[in-house]
Amino acid sequence: MSGQSESLPKSVTATIKTNRGTIVVKLYLESAPQTVTNFINKARSGFYQGLTFHRVEDWVIQGGDPDGNGTGGGDMPTELSEVPFKLGSLGVARAGDIKVSNDSQFFVCIKDCAWLTGQYTNFGEVVSGLDTAKATQIGDKIESITISED
Repeated sequence: MSGQSESLPKSVTATIKTNRGTIVVKLYLESAPQTVTNFINKARSGFYQGLTFHRVEDWVIQGGDPDGNGTGGGDMPTELSEVPFKLGSLGVARAGDIKVSNDSQFFVCIKDCAWLTGQYTNFGEVVSGLDTAKATQIGDKIESITISED
């Protein structure tokens, strides 16, 4: 048992390098373990390299769609929690069924987005680079996502 807990990192961060700058996010291992694991695996495989931010609104930026238009990606279970969505929150896109989330598309709240709490998977928060997120435009590219564990 103790070997399992020792193998879990204390914290995980993802550095999202874009053509506009860098966004660093702390990932929520405890409240969204399946989502974090999926994101880490995709990032480490290079899945996100070259993909774009296809949705940019005054409150959110969204990327990670392999089709580039909001329709791509697979399905995974939604991990709802009461972790509040706020400025800088990292979430997972989904369609109409609250139980099913997209396995690749993620979004960053660039304004408060508390209305999403309990409706979408909240799996992290920006710890630096919020200015980069706010400056993101449709078509900006994800150059790489690297994962760091402590």
